[in-house]
Amino acid sequence: MLEELSVRNYALIDNLNLNFEKGLNIITGETGAGKSIIVGSLSFLLGAKADAGCIRTGAEEAGVNAVIFIDSAHTEARAWLGARDIQIEDERVIVRRSLKSSGRGSIFIQNVPATRSDLSEFMALLFDIHGQHDHESLLRRDTHRKYLDRFAGIEAEVAEFTQIFNTLTEKRKNIEAAEGSTREREARIELLSFAADEIEKARLKNGESRDLEAEASRLASFEKLAAFIETASLAFFEDGASVLSLTRRARAALESAAALDGSLSPLEQRLSNLFYEADDIAAELRLYRDSLSFDPSRQETVEERLSFIQKLKKKYVKTAIVEGGEKSFTTVEDAILAYRDEALAEIEALSASDENREKLKNEVIALEKEIALKARSISAKRLAASSNLSAMISAVLRRLGMNAAKFSVRLAPKTPEGAGRMLLGPYGADDVEFLFSANAGEPEKELARIASGGELSRVMLAIKATLASGGLNNAEKPEKSELFPGALNTTAAQKSDSSPDTLIFDEIDTGIGGEVAIAVGEELTRISKGKQVFCITHIASIAARAAHHILVEKASDGRRTVTTVRSLSGEARRAEIARLLAGSKDETALAHAGELLAKWAV
Repeated sequence: MLEELSVRNYALIDNLNLNFEKGLNIITGETGAGKSIIVGSLSFLLGAKADAGCIRTGAEEAGVNAVIFIDSAHTEARAWLGARDIQIEDERVIVRRSLKSSGRGSIFIQNVPATRSDLSEFMALLFDIHGQHDHESLLRRDTHRKYLDRFAGIEAEVAEFTQIFNTLTEKRKNIEAAEGSTREREARIELLSFAADEIEKARLKNGESRDLEAEASRLASFEKLAAFIETASLAFFEDGASVLSLTRRARAALESAAALDGSLSPLEQRLSNLFYEADDIAAELRLYRDSLSFDPSRQETVEERLSFIQKLKKKYVKTAIVEGGEKSFTTVEDAILAYRDEALAEIEALSASDENREKLKNEVIALEKEIALKARSISAKRLAASSNLSAMISAVLRRLGMNAAKFSVRLAPKTPEGAGRMLLGPYGADDVEFLFSANAGEPEKELARIASGGELSRVMLAIKATLASGGLNNAEKPEKSELFPGALNTTAAQKSDSSPDTLIFDEIDTGIGGEVAIAVGEELTRISKGKQVFCITHIASIAARAAHHILVEKASDGRRTVTTVRSLSGEARRAEIARLLAGSKDETALAHAGELLAKWAV
């Protein structure tokens, strides 16, 4: 149940804080005052898509927070939280969602970050929101199937079926791919075998190309290199003025000076270290100079090897990166060898395709048996639930002033007559469709073909009222219900503890008035005895039944416009009911409003 709602910088709302209670919460206001903005902010909190356009002009961020009471009987919502280590505190959770003008946003359930998908999944367990566009969804047959499954209490079972169906479909595709042309498979094996063999024979060493490139550079610059080495050698080895002879004489002189003045010992030590380092450099330089020689044949060998490695790189490195999923490699040789490994793995897979194909076929056969059993189980539960759903919705429609209306759920197998095997879709073996007739003597036809806007509103309300009563547990027998006289209903023990606690209706009264509006008000009151109900309405006879009446107003100071919300009681509420009745607040309208409140107010 929604207890508190805080909205800031959303559309025309500047800063809004509301407290709600159980029962029927009615929202009214002038056209354009922003009633739908309240529903929009709730939809935002329930996980609806949103962009920076919902942020109030001049603000950088919009945010909606809510305090939600979760009854201990609502085990599914509590299990959802428990699976994610989110703790309920004092039977309540706080949900926060914000959106910045940059398009980035944040979502928290308690203090735990969540995704929009998580938010939608969780809030759907607690809230059922019906907007004006939902009339259109009622015209789609897939929606009919969802409503029947929810009523039958088999949504989880159908979701499991869908998962198996998708797995089965994928395995069948794999079999088709494995049963490709033998010639194509053999050609692929031949191509991969050639590549793997060529790379194997190359006997690549990791980092080899880097070493070869360095050697090639030395060989190509041999004359310059030899000249530089000769110059350095003369500096070290030339008689009389070489680095070594000069350093040796200086060291001997400073050693004698240090014997006379001890303060020169550190300097003498440093010079001694310099002499030994120069001597070591001279030895290595001598070895390098003596080994230095130019071999034209070696230069040719190095260049040929480099060219061969570059050829392998051009042929295989790009392919290896693509097929490997954008892998990164430290060396060219590493990338080429990775392609060889992938080629060998694919050769093995292709060579074992017959074995794999048989394994896949066996897996498909097992899944087909499993999914057929599940499809029959789902169909049986849908069939058992369809007659009860039809009777319950028809009973509500009669209370909504449609005494001659007939409503039924048509369940038809997907399998054509005479087909040899069961035809399945992602949600089972059935096509589900709602049939409707508003007038006596008229046959039931597809709801999409015959229902008017006002009739669709009442059918939708009847569906919501029925689903709000709880799902059907097919393991127990339904019995007569005081809530739905003359119809089959679930017992208290059979009611689903996972049905949403809060129902939100945005203009469910579209296209109705008079006695029908009175009946709709009665039905909303009936639902609100067990649920928290929010309803936006323009009809006085519905608004007068509110346990809590909320007025939405729009105000402007000439510079900007804001939407405000306040609770109504006493004379303020009577004045609003009068406005809904007559568009004014004259004495006649106020008197009539008082009569409605005296008759229906809680």
